Amino acid sequence: MLKAYKFRIYPNEEQKVYLAKTFGCTRFVYNKMLADRIKSYEENKELDIKTMKYPAPAQYKNEFEWLKEVDSLALANAQMNLDKAYKNFFRNKSIGFPKFKKKTNTNNYTTNNQNGTVYIENSHIKLPKLKSMIKIKQHRQFDGLIKSCTVSQVPSGKYYISILVDCENIELPKTDKKVGVDLGIKEFAITSDGEIFSNPKHLKKSEKRLAKLQKDLSRKQKGSNNRKKARIKVSRLHEKIANQRKDMLHKVSTQLINENQVIVIEDLKVSNMIKNHKLAKSIADVSWSEFRTMLEYKSKWYGREIIIAPSNYASSQLCSNCGNQSNQTKDLSCRTYICPVCGMIMDRDINASKNLLKLAM
Repeated sequence: MLKAYKFRIYPNEEQKVYLAKTFGCTRFVYNKMLADRIKSYEENKELDIKTMKYPAPAQYKNEFEWLKEVDSLALANAQMNLDKAYKNFFRNKSIGFPKFKKKTNTNNYTTNNQNGTVYIENSHIKLPKLKSMIKIKQHRQFDGLIKSCTVSQVPSGKYYISILVDCENIELPKTDKKVGVDLGIKEFAITSDGEIFSNPKHLKKSEKRLAKLQKDLSRKQKGSNNRKKARIKVSRLHEKIANQRKDMLHKVSTQLINENQVIVIEDLKVSNMIKNHKLAKSIADVSWSEFRTMLEYKSKWYGREIIIAPSNYASSQLCSNCGNQSNQTKDLSCRTYICPVCGMIMDRDINASKNLLKLAM
């Protein structure tokens, strides 16, 4: 099974220069190939697009000799990424046509472990084309064959490496326990067992600090060192909020996976829900989509089952006792479900989670 492990790395000044060159070269090759494809299509519209042949990164090295200074596998992966973007576009036009990569504060490139060129030794990692090894903070160990790795630099200036490993999968012992999970904003998640996972609202807690830092940034002169320092402060706070959110999501998803064999969750259309401008910020902060992604891949790792309720399943409007449907909970201010038929009184979120649990029975 393929698993990715992300670690922070600490390159020295010489290594930072090489990484910056590789980031720039992969971005240049991607943009150059995309521009050539667009030009070729405009000149040969009458031909079948599937029969067209385009230049490979190796062909650019004769014209741009500085491309030889970086890892050729990183350039080859840039071509693969462009091919994938094209395939996704022709498979589903709503995804959008591939876009040119901008020179931003977020950079990355991917290389493969060809002939054992990538390995970790004495808290240092060896990368292709680099003579010296980069210091790595390996906070967890793994056993398996390294397939590839992605080096990235985030806006705060920190460097990370994500290592894709082909390792043996160890499943958790099976259990008979099943649970329905209702996701919300007031409380992050409520289970059919009555357990409540509170919503920490990390963004809301940091909004005042973030607003001040952004105001300071806007007042700095463009191109100045003070503006660069102010931008890094804003980036670090955004990174802290994102890390707090991911930490919470990992802890909740891991607990649910460890304790339950079957987990039932809602099929929430977040892209539609976020159009509600009154709740958009809260919905984005709670990150339901990422939580669902975590549950799905962890269930594959550990031999659990995830059931996604149909989008038309009215879990909040049904009575978990008699099955009667009532529209009272369409009003979000209504926090208690009162069944007009059987008289059951229950918290609306616990009632919804019990209805979701019925899909696992």
